Amino acid sequence: MRCQYACGTNEHGVSRRAFLGGAAGAGLAALTSPLAAKELSSKQKRVLVVWLSGGVSQLETWDPKPGTVTGGPFRAIPTSVPGIYISELLPKTAKWMHKLALVRGINTKEDDHGKGAYIMHTGRRQEPANSFPHLGSVCSKLLTTDANPLPGYLNIVPGGGGQSAADAAYLGPRFGSVGIGEGKAPANLDRPGSINNDLDQQRHMLRQAANERFLARRRSAMTEAYTQTYDQARLLMEKKSLFNIDSEAVPVGDRYGRHDFGRHCLLARRLLEGGATFVKVTHTNYDTHHENFDFHIEQLSEFDKPFSNLLEELDDRGMLESTLIMVKSEFGRTPNINRNYGRDHWSRAWSVALGGCGLKPGAVVGKTNATGTAVVDREVDGGHLFHTYLRALGFDSKRNFYVDQRPMPMADPKGAAIEEILA
Repeated sequence: MRCQYACGTNEHGVSRRAFLGGAAGAGLAALTSPLAAKELSSKQKRVLVVWLSGGVSQLETWDPKPGTVTGGPFRAIPTSVPGIYISELLPKTAKWMHKLALVRGINTKEDDHGKGAYIMHTGRRQEPANSFPHLGSVCSKLLTTDANPLPGYLNIVPGGGGQSAADAAYLGPRFGSVGIGEGKAPANLDRPGSINNDLDQQRHMLRQAANERFLARRRSAMTEAYTQTYDQARLLMEKKSLFNIDSEAVPVGDRYGRHDFGRHCLLARRLLEGGATFVKVTHTNYDTHHENFDFHIEQLSEFDKPFSNLLEELDDRGMLESTLIMVKSEFGRTPNINRNYGRDHWSRAWSVALGGCGLKPGAVVGKTNATGTAVVDREVDGGHLFHTYLRALGFDSKRNFYVDQRPMPMADPKGAAIEEILA
């Protein structure tokens, strides 16, 4: 859905590697034993990000302030965890609060869309001399096996797809994001009818021989990424059924809603269940400088059902405890309401919701003052969140990557994990 109230910037907003790793092991288990496949799937760690592009209001979601001058018209409702209240615009999500955790004391000090998004994706502020990898690229490197036919960082977007090697920064193009435009399968997943299995295998062997000869003399990150892209593309052709959401026994609209975000959430669940290690789903556009309250009624109604259903299906499949889930934006919205009944950009006191792998369910950390204008307890920033994500997945966030023998910290050395919500 296109928001007509937004500020109008361009900041809101497959190739074959692109689409072209989890896990071969999971695929073999699925062929031999559904029970074994479910057991393996429950142990494989994976990540789901729901990105509320444009900046969702914390006051209309995770940190309501009813009855105050900044609170707006909506009530706070009880959740499945005694003492925790969220906005009445999220009644279905409220029933799953015992599986979620809230961070209510975020201050990233950045009200620009692009710079704020960079912080929330990388855990760092932008620097002129350095680029840092997105969490999706980091997880692709740490969690995805070479045998996985799915790209490590899948990005389901409302618009066109494509690959972004820049997201991987110094990790290399192999770990860049792959966009799934409109939730549709990548093109050319079917082998041309004029090519049979024998001919296809001969072509593949010829390509391998040529690659090996070339790589023996001119190996680079780009050539290795190209080779792996092609190999993954061949494997992906055997996984194309993952994209067919119409094959679900219960019609999509009955469970997730008859809109793009509902379809994309179902696709995310299918991809995660099929071996994907990092899936990001974008819901736009929360940049509500005008008519904030009307827009959040409409947009959060569209968010609430698919998201809560996604939690339920992951839980039913034994995947929730091994899937790190986050719902976040580039910043929040101003407590003060402007003359257009909107809320503007606000990074000094806002919230995100997390859940699943490595986290304490039902936990809340951080507190804002009565009107939501400032953090008064346990202030954190994007670096703290990034450390927390890595720790929740079982990694030492203080370790380094090495690029040409140069140590590159996985997370901002000035930050640390939010221990209060780690299991």
